[in-house]
Amino acid sequence: MLVNLIVLVVLLALAVLFGWLVTRAWRSSHRILRWPFMLVTGLLMLLFAFVFVVGSLGLVRANAAQSNPVSDVKVAGTPEQIARGQKLAIICEGCHSSTGQLPLDGSTESFAGPLGNLYPPNLTPAGEVKNWSDGEIIRAIREGVHKSGRPLYVMPSENFHNLSDDDVQSLVAYLRSQQPVPHVPQTDTPSNGMGILGLLVVGLGGFPSSAQPPITQPVTAPAAGTAEYGQYLVNVIGCRSCHGANLGGGQASPFGGPPVGPNLTVLIPKWSEADFVKTIRTGTDPYGHTLNDQMPWKQISAFSTDEDLHALYLYLHGLTPVQ
Repeated sequence: MLVNLIVLVVLLALAVLFGWLVTRAWRSSHRILRWPFMLVTGLLMLLFAFVFVVGSLGLVRANAAQSNPVSDVKVAGTPEQIARGQKLAIICEGCHSSTGQLPLDGSTESFAGPLGNLYPPNLTPAGEVKNWSDGEIIRAIREGVHKSGRPLYVMPSENFHNLSDDDVQSLVAYLRSQQPVPHVPQTDTPSNGMGILGLLVVGLGGFPSSAQPPITQPVTAPAAGTAEYGQYLVNVIGCRSCHGANLGGGQASPFGGPPVGPNLTVLIPKWSEADFVKTIRTGTDPYGHTLNDQMPWKQISAFSTDEDLHALYLYLHGLTPVQ
């Protein structure tokens, strides 16, 4: 943050400097040079002023305290919770693991690219979460809010906002049960290391935070094995991130982002349940095509029981086709 503050101060100073040069040009007795000089200095003044204002807005938005309250829940940490939480943690391997597998020891890969340094933190007891309460971890998972109250970025809280109370508590139980894995500093602390370019994008509204509305009521999952439970799993796994909000196919973004997934509302109804299960278990669809590496079928297979896949198929197979 200190570097960004220095950059913003420099931008403000440059805007003021070129504003002063505009006034000097206006008072100049050289009429031939006055207007060209005023035009150049005026444009530079507006440019630096614009970048300063937008960057400052981005800095405020990136660090604004959220009003989401913290619950006083205490997770029991039973063996059943830990086992269930370990299953759920498989969903997090792609971001929060240095090896792509459990434990969730963090990653040295930034998820913000040229916009800044956002490292998935170390979620073992060696990381910062050892000093967080259970309620603070739950709020971070489901509502995208850091212990300090600032919003998180890139955290898929839009998906995890649907996690039931039982499941999110099971996930916390597993996180607490992991062996501590000391790691490099940047993965021990959830970082909001936006660069000035990232602050500009945030200020313009092009990089929304992960913050979600507060959860104030109990959240329960539907009955296992039903189409409703399949919908619950689709939401939690985050299928809509790649396959579109209505699962009718993803769309490419000029700013990058998740891969573009196919239209599941048309594809899955053509398959039998055995076809669907085999595709998730083996990574090869009924037509003999190998699934793209960006499709997390291995994680979905490891996470899902046969009953889970049955529920997923029921939900996906029953969707109204989106053309």
